[in-house]
Amino acid sequence: MAKNYVVGIDIGGQSSKLGVVDENGKILARDIIKASSSSDPKKVIDELAKGVLALIEKSGKKGEIRGIGVGAPNGNYYTGCIAYAPNLPWAANGSVDFSKMLSEACGGIPVTLTNDANAAALGERKYGIAKELKIKHFIMITLGTGVGSGIIINDELLYGSDGFAGELGHTCAVRDGRKCGCGKKGCLEAYCSAIGAARTAREWLEESKEESLLRGKKDISSKDVYDAAKAGDKLALRVFEYTGTILGSSLADFVEFSAPQAIVLFGGLANAKEFLYEPTLKAMNDNLLPIWRNKVQLLFSSLKEADAAILGASALAW
Repeated sequence: MAKNYVVGIDIGGQSSKLGVVDENGKILARDIIKASSSSDPKKVIDELAKGVLALIEKSGKKGEIRGIGVGAPNGNYYTGCIAYAPNLPWAANGSVDFSKMLSEACGGIPVTLTNDANAAALGERKYGIAKELKIKHFIMITLGTGVGSGIIINDELLYGSDGFAGELGHTCAVRDGRKCGCGKKGCLEAYCSAIGAARTAREWLEESKEESLLRGKKDISSKDVYDAAKAGDKLALRVFEYTGTILGSSLADFVEFSAPQAIVLFGGLANAKEFLYEPTLKAMNDNLLPIWRNKVQLLFSSLKEADAAILGASALAW
């Protein structure tokens, strides 16, 4: 029997998203499994396998699954292990031989693992705008709760010597800047993630008496900043200009590292493209050497946000 289908799994701190996917990126069946609070890896993986097998049965593709691709925090492509992932209680304090355990629990279906940002890059290459435009050299930047990245060079994902290459969110964007969740100061993530943009707005409101639609709001989020910007709020608009300027300056450094054809932006904050695009592109070109200036495309992912995590993970399994 031909095996023309794969399973994609995106493992997050709150839930795991599962989908059975065909070669064209169509999700035939999907499910969401709420994250377990258990610290026992075997129990968690057995529950995940149960969900996978049930989904395959539901899709009607039993016996036709080529493999399972998994995107997970701290997932290592080389070893198949998830290690010291703070948001996964069952993998927070050591290394879990995830791929082997899940494959065995799923009756021997091959399992391939990588981290979530790398999975996003592979999904863009297999199903998204990189495929549409035939781009073989690009950097995927995910602008969500954090800032992740996946680097594609000559149509292949860059893993490095240990499987963890491409932590561009933790390169220094502002010298001696904000404290990042990783413990370092001035990381790109501390400024250009959804949390970072909201933090900028809160700091500016505290430092000034400027009128703003955001003033008086509790727990300002990046969505609040976006909504205020759409309403013409000057402070909110400056937040996006500031965020885009920092992002673009860092993107220039990334271009000079790998000479991509394009940078592809994805994630919740990237939905504010009408406010982010111009300052980001300007800062990138202002900081590039002439040999790259105005030659590197700044693109936004063409994958549906609801499908992207599953599709990205599934791309590993082909």
